[in-house]
Amino acid sequence: MAEAARLHRHAANRYIAVHQVMWGVRYATGHGVPQNWVKAAQLFRLAADQKHAEAQFQLGVCFWLGKGVPQDLAEAARFYRLAADQKHARAQFLLGTCFARGEGVPQDVAEAARFYRLAADQKHAEAQFLLGVCFVEGIGVARDAAEAARLFHLAADQKHANAQCQLGLCFAEGIGVPQDVAEAARFYRLAADQKHADAQCQLGLCFAEGIGVPQDVAEAARFYRLAADQKHANAQFQLGLCFAEGIGVPQDVAEAARFYRLAADQKHARAQFLLGVCFVKGIGVARDVAEGARLFHLTADRGWV
Repeated sequence: MAEAARLHRHAANRYIAVHQVMWGVRYATGHGVPQNWVKAAQLFRLAADQKHAEAQFQLGVCFWLGKGVPQDLAEAARFYRLAADQKHARAQFLLGTCFARGEGVPQDVAEAARFYRLAADQKHAEAQFLLGVCFVEGIGVARDAAEAARLFHLAADQKHANAQCQLGLCFAEGIGVPQDVAEAARFYRLAADQKHADAQCQLGLCFAEGIGVPQDVAEAARFYRLAADQKHANAQFQLGLCFAEGIGVPQDVAEAARFYRLAADQKHARAQFLLGVCFVKGIGVARDVAEGARLFHLTADRGWV
């Protein structure tokens, strides 16, 4: 009888905690009620005190962001750990990030990788991607290109754009997988379709050279522009080259100089050099030898001439 009563109380408390979390989320998001982070945090705490994993995670987020409670990264990490110990994947991932950055806990890259792995094993795409990066760089784990590629593939299969782009790079260079430029281009396109600027630029390079796809300079220029519009420095530079030579776009030296300048402003050395040439020769800009010399000096300071 006593055991039955205990189980009944446990079930009742669990039911209450679920509703506290539900209403906490509503107050946090303003869904159906006026947004009120203080009430949200109070409800999350009530449920967290009953060891409800999602509540512990949500309260950790409140402390991390300083929403409804004073910002306290150590307290955030403490609640992430409580939820992580109950196999809450997002909490495991964020606790890994805390250890990676040394925020709220002492920096410990091995612990970061360990928590990323716990979350990755539960199919958390960002954890799979970051654990892959750990294996590429040997951060908290031994370097293992094959394991990195495997993890990138798992995340890519969940439409994780960064992972798709990284897996494309793996196939392009034969890192952890057999080299396959067609597969590289395929994964670049998947990421590019999600507006991933690096992938758009890489796919542009593929079309420019006919690597893994039929050569198509107009398509190359189109992808460079998509990435350039997201302030991708190398794409801006490559698009400048296209305008300078009339490759894939009508020749327009003023546009070439404009895109060189955009890339140069982001310290792209080759763009700085070619913009310097434009100023010295008056190509697409008014001739200004002093400005050209300044740009050449910037380039030289970075070891590129």
